[in-house]
Amino acid sequence: MLLEKIKSKQATIGIIGLGYVGLPLVIEFGQAGFQVVGLDIDPAKVEQLNRGESYIQHIPSEKIRDLIEQKRFESTADFSKIPGLDCILICVPTPLNANREPDMSFIVSTARQIAPHLRAEQMVILESTTYPGTTREVLIPELESGSGLKANQDFLVVYSPEREDPTNKDFTTSTIPKVIGADSDYAMECANTLYLSFINKTVPVSSTMAAEATKLMENIFRSVNIALVNELKVIFDRMGIDIWEVIQAASTKPFGYMPFYPGPGLGGHCIPIDPFYLTWKAREYGITTRFIELAGEINVGMPEFVVKKILLALNDKGISLKKSRVLILGFAYKKNVDDDRESPSYKIMELLLQYGAQVDFHDPYIKTIGMKREYPQFFGKQRVPLENLSRFDVTVILTDHSEYDYKAIVQESNLVVDTRNACAKIKSDKIIKA
Repeated sequence: MLLEKIKSKQATIGIIGLGYVGLPLVIEFGQAGFQVVGLDIDPAKVEQLNRGESYIQHIPSEKIRDLIEQKRFESTADFSKIPGLDCILICVPTPLNANREPDMSFIVSTARQIAPHLRAEQMVILESTTYPGTTREVLIPELESGSGLKANQDFLVVYSPEREDPTNKDFTTSTIPKVIGADSDYAMECANTLYLSFINKTVPVSSTMAAEATKLMENIFRSVNIALVNELKVIFDRMGIDIWEVIQAASTKPFGYMPFYPGPGLGGHCIPIDPFYLTWKAREYGITTRFIELAGEINVGMPEFVVKKILLALNDKGISLKKSRVLILGFAYKKNVDDDRESPSYKIMELLLQYGAQVDFHDPYIKTIGMKREYPQFFGKQRVPLENLSRFDVTVILTDHSEYDYKAIVQESNLVVDTRNACAKIKSDKIIKA
């Protein structure tokens, strides 16, 4: 019956967690013709969405309003609506705790809110990035114990990792192939049919664990290669060689090379976190993940490298970092987004303040810094206007937003430390690459 409801688009889709993963899914399922209910524990988000307003920069409010007007979408914090849903997608955060171990609290609490309302003939899909075994060892036991039902007999359970890349013009939610893992044939058939309603291609794998491992492999691959190029950056910098020039030259090789780019540190909800999920799980099997841990060590050290470059650049001008005025340009973890999760800008700001500098920031997409577990001291800090840059001793480019006029920034600044090669086409002795 569930499969037929999905095929006929009579199934109601519930999406728990209406952030950077959940909200794009709301849009796609709604535009595909499904009835969608969004659930979130944040009442402010719920109210804003029900007004037809987006709180994510790259998702237009018009798309939300269109679904509301067509009566295809509503948002709620009421989990008692779970019985009315046919497919329930979980898109909640999976951060690390203070010991850099997986924090499963959001998945566990969500499962416990779902379980009392769970009924037969429903399908639960976990999209949150996590370690292999989470679906079987964490999610299913919570759902079964709270509902009295049996997974993959009474209700279906699937794992399908998100692959969002905000602002990517070449790939969107519907054009990125979707990996799907299930531990029963019927669950796979239902999930595959569901996603093919709006996604061009699906990639079924043999189990939920294989799907969980796939997402980790993707992000560990990036983490290790970014660490390699970050280490080369430090080495080449000491030798007086421009890493960006070397990367550009190496990229002309038509085989056997894939360019990765250095930066001030890792940011976002995946690459700084996901590798440590496998590191933690591997210990259960008596395996030490030396490659992954070394890459993490190198990437975590990049903010200190940037701060040292700032210190030396100011020193060459006869200015002490202590009591100097520093402007950080860009607080998002990558260009042209309003997402500051795990942004290296936080650590760099913290280090600069520890050295006694006065630090301000500007980001076209971030007006005020929100509450962050690791950096509560910055809560409520406001961006400053992008004007009169000469009042700062140094301008530090941490996010290369396309909106910035880098030529004007260099002209108006006393000194520029560029961590993103944003000023590559500008010739000036004011520019220091870091």
